[in-house]
Amino acid sequence: MTAADNTDRVALVTGGNRGIGRAIAERLVSDGYRVAVTVRGGAGPDGTLAVVADVNDGESLDAAVKQVEAELGPVTTVVANAGITRDTLLMRMSDDDFDSVVGTNLGGAFRTVKRAIKSMIRARRGRIILISSVSGLYGVAGQANYSSSKAGLVGMARSITRELGGRGITANVVAPGFIESDMTAELDDATQDTYKKQIPAGRYGTTAEVAGVVSWLASDDAAYISGAVIPVDGGLGMGH
Repeated sequence: MTAADNTDRVALVTGGNRGIGRAIAERLVSDGYRVAVTVRGGAGPDGTLAVVADVNDGESLDAAVKQVEAELGPVTTVVANAGITRDTLLMRMSDDDFDSVVGTNLGGAFRTVKRAIKSMIRARRGRIILISSVSGLYGVAGQANYSSSKAGLVGMARSITRELGGRGITANVVAPGFIESDMTAELDDATQDTYKKQIPAGRYGTTAEVAGVVSWLASDDAAYISGAVIPVDGGLGMGH
C-alpha cells in the first residue's frame, strides 16, 4: 500500500511517546495514517496528536478518544502498547505488584479497545493490535505478574475475533522478545552476552522491526489474519 491509501485511516497508539510505542507511531505516520498517541505527559513523535490519558482511568480514555475523533476522525486502528513491569520472585511479589501490572497491561488494553471499537463497528472495518511479549508465551522467572498480563492478551484477541470478525475487524497479538532499549542498554556486558546466547538470531531486535510487523497487521494485506500471535523475538520462543 502507498501512504496515500491510508490518509483516511486514524490510528491510536497507547504509550506512544517512547520505546516500541514511539517506533510504532512513527511507522504509522510514515505509512500515511493520521496518528494519535496517549501520553501521561509531554509530547509524542513528530506528526502525531498527543492526548493525555491513563489506561487505568476509563474517564481519561473516554476524553482521549473523543478528542482524537474530533481532531483526526473515527479511529480505524488501535495499538494497545502501554505497559509496566514490577519484576520480583513470586515469594516476594506483593498483591499490589501483581494487581497493578495485570491491571495496567491487560486491563488497560481492555479499557482502550472497548472505547476505540465503537467507530470500527459502525464502519465495519478496523484493526486491533495488542502488544504482548515473549514472556507471556515462554514464561520468565520473576515475571509471574507480567507474563500473566501478556498471556491474557492472547485470549483477549481471540475473543474479540470471535465477536467482531464478521464486521471486518481483526484482532492480533505481536509478541516482542528482547528489544534494544534504554533498559537493555543498562545491562552489563556479561548479562547481555548471556541473554544473546539464548536468542537463535544472536542479537536483540529493534523497535523498528516490531513496528514493521504492526504496520503489516494494520494493512489491507492482513485482512484475513485474526486471532494470531506473531513473535518478533529472533527465534527465542519458537512460537510458544
